[in-house]
Amino acid sequence: MSELKWLERRALKVLQGGDMPLYLFTLAAEEIDLVADVARIGRDEAGRLIGYQRPEKQKHVKQIQEYLDSEDPLFPNGLILALPPEVRWKSSRGPSTSDGLAVSGTLEIPIAADVDGPRPAWIVDGQQRSLALARTKNRRLPVPVAGFVAPTLELQREQFLRVNTVQPLPTGLVTELLPEIARVPSARMATRQLPSALVDMLNQDSESPFQGIIRRASTASDDKKSTFVTDTSLIEAIRESIESPSGVLFPYRNIATGTTDTEGIRRALIAYWGAVHDVFHDAWARPATESRLMHGVGIRAMGRLMDRVMTHVRDDDPNARSAAEAELTLIVSHCAWTEGSWEALGLAWNDLQNTPRHISALSNFLVRTYLAERTQRQ
Repeated sequence: MSELKWLERRALKVLQGGDMPLYLFTLAAEEIDLVADVARIGRDEAGRLIGYQRPEKQKHVKQIQEYLDSEDPLFPNGLILALPPEVRWKSSRGPSTSDGLAVSGTLEIPIAADVDGPRPAWIVDGQQRSLALARTKNRRLPVPVAGFVAPTLELQREQFLRVNTVQPLPTGLVTELLPEIARVPSARMATRQLPSALVDMLNQDSESPFQGIIRRASTASDDKKSTFVTDTSLIEAIRESIESPSGVLFPYRNIATGTTDTEGIRRALIAYWGAVHDVFHDAWARPATESRLMHGVGIRAMGRLMDRVMTHVRDDDPNARSAAEAELTLIVSHCAWTEGSWEALGLAWNDLQNTPRHISALSNFLVRTYLAERTQRQ
């Protein structure tokens, strides 16, 4: 960093394990905006994920600000900051500077001399609070801060997921961040890490029928009109196939060695969903209000049908997509993705909802119909 000035604060240094200290200190409300910034989730021009924070909730921020502007606010809800490696720590002198749990001292944070310069720290938790603090009239309100040095974006993302487990983050935001970190905070999240990475691949691969039409947390507002599939439904469809012993994607994982044939999974997914695109072309890439194939219920049900269809198709076959297409033609006359009704289910085409009951009913119908038609063909 060049042309720096240093913000000095009395602080406590806490070692909770390992070699990553936690610093506890205080900033004035007006200083938050000088020290820390929000890493909004998005995609760069190359399609790489950047940031990790969800969009601003204006109503929530306004409510916090109104309280901060009141006469005697008590604001114990602090912020968690990812600090730059350049921070400097000086322990206080004397025998009473430590109680065995924390050490008192001085923390120095480098900030740009220019108020419009880059912020040295990133907000890991408390972005809505930080926005309200930056706008409050109570400019010198002391704000409790916990900071840790995070030299990498991966570490920031990992801590962001860990500290947001009490009040769950949006599922789409969590699943999109998971492939970007090495140490997943929980076993439940770990089951979605590989499926999320595969959905990311499907959204960017030029051979994928899903290219550019999957809506993720990072999808820009202007691009949402051209996205038709929510990532959560597709992630869950892939997760089921990978985790279930009866799933067609299950054999691609070697549980003994912990390895996964991701290229084989890629070929299978592109072959199958490419065939779905070809067979039901009129129902593809349309809003869910116009096509239940693009709806969560359609994606989940067709995902379960994949486990049956792709047992008859080799993913390494150059004609795998055509082979899958031949299998799917068996159910075409029984489907009502955009009009008519699902007579066997007693539902109009647009009455299907993304609920467990409708997902199970539609899945069961599609699998039964496919097996029955295949038996007759033989």
